[in-house]
Amino acid sequence: MSDTYETIGLERAGEVALLTLARPQRLNAINRQMLGELQEALDEVERDDALRVLMVKGAGGNFSSGFDLKEQMEARPSGEQAWREILDRDFAGIMRFWHLRKPTIAAVEGYCLAGGCELALCCDITIAAEDAIFGEPELKFGAGIVVMMLPFLVGPKRAKEIILTGADRIPAPEAARIGLINRVVPAERLEASALALARHIAVIDPQLVSETKRAINQCFETMGLVEALNAALDIDLAIEGKGSDDKRAFMEIARKDGLRKAIEWRDARFGAAGNG
Repeated sequence: MSDTYETIGLERAGEVALLTLARPQRLNAINRQMLGELQEALDEVERDDALRVLMVKGAGGNFSSGFDLKEQMEARPSGEQAWREILDRDFAGIMRFWHLRKPTIAAVEGYCLAGGCELALCCDITIAAEDAIFGEPELKFGAGIVVMMLPFLVGPKRAKEIILTGADRIPAPEAARIGLINRVVPAERLEASALALARHIAVIDPQLVSETKRAINQCFETMGLVEALNAALDIDLAIEGKGSDDKRAFMEIARKDGLRKAIEWRDARFGAAGNG
């Protein structure tokens, strides 16, 4: 398979494509280059009839910390036109895993937050290691949600609690209990378990699997999933285009003192309240 990617890895394990988010020095934060390479890699997987299932994981012990705030901090986007380009690209990159004709399995260890969490949620099946941590912390630093998939998986009550509090410490067993993911396995068995599941699915007629995935997705799309996600994206555009005082303060600290200090400032605002 192609070896031209810089921010991801793509290799073959028989009939399974193994896609790795490969920016471990940035906790596999999803930047513009990665989004472009993901689209190219998924095109490659779609074209190859010998590949029947896609498995996605992260390098370096984490899945993904989300969209790259450092890149955003340096680019300083402002106004709805600039943010429309960014959010459309982010949204399309994550939703590609939902729309891919072939089944997608996320194997999650370590941090799986914000846009990274949304990517895992948009995969057909998500398996997590016991040490995995999930969350949607965006509101805690003045940002909105790019792909509002969570309510469709866990229901409105839990989704509101997670998103409105910016919960970012949801342990894997709790994520499984509320329906955010499928199952939890020991960390040392994560990749083997996900690969075994992928190979099981790969035995089944690929046309049957593809059409059945489409039928399941259509159930949710008939209920308005795509329209709801697009409407939520428009709301996020309004949020980011206007900007919030919280986001401006966070980014100012990040530019002056670095992201670590900005995150410490963010977390200190909530004191002992934590995530509830």
